[in-house]
Amino acid sequence: MLAIAVGVIAGQRLANSSESVTKIPAPLQDEKVATSHSETAVFAGGCFWGTQGVFEHVRGVTQVTSGYTGGAASTAHYDNVEDGDTGHAESIRITYDPTQITYGRLLQVFFSVAHNPTELNHQGPDRGTQYRSAVFPVNPEQRTLARAYIAQLDTAHVFSAPVVTTVEDFKGFYPAESYHQNFLALHPDNPYIAINDLPKVSNLKQIFPDLYRNDPVLLKTTAS
Repeated sequence: MLAIAVGVIAGQRLANSSESVTKIPAPLQDEKVATSHSETAVFAGGCFWGTQGVFEHVRGVTQVTSGYTGGAASTAHYDNVEDGDTGHAESIRITYDPTQITYGRLLQVFFSVAHNPTELNHQGPDRGTQYRSAVFPVNPEQRTLARAYIAQLDTAHVFSAPVVTTVEDFKGFYPAESYHQNFLALHPDNPYIAINDLPKVSNLKQIFPDLYRNDPVLLKTTAS
């Protein structure tokens, strides 16, 4: 990912800039009426620069953190995760107000504009299990909703290929290094971002105008 970020490798497939985006139906099942104003969702869908950047522009989201999910705390570091054998996926932790946006609507954004759910262990130019498509429910209700929505999308043949997104046990979330946080917002001219990720934000604005906000909510970080 970092090697690609400094320049576009000739002949390598760069997704999302030219791929069509599928507008998908909202989930038939969604979480119950909220009584709190803060809930958490954890998704993995390729490089976390792009997924974080998309959800920072979603109304009702109060914070998005890039990080690692699926492996042990001792290996939750970029240099380890990029070897592809830690069990971790590059992921994002979304804190949201369920009175403003539901878990189901977050899933709808995730499956439509944030990544391609028909690609399992790669997104765009990135390859490896660390870039897998996965949902990490933090409670039983989220697990039920995620599985139901995947089944709904497959039954309706929304995509030209089956949804391969896995629903995995949540074993903890480990924030990534500070230089990865808010990467899209801070480096919009980076070739990787411009080609792979800014189109996702544009698609969010076009497909979900009711959810889009122009000014992203950025994670407050300290220098590493």
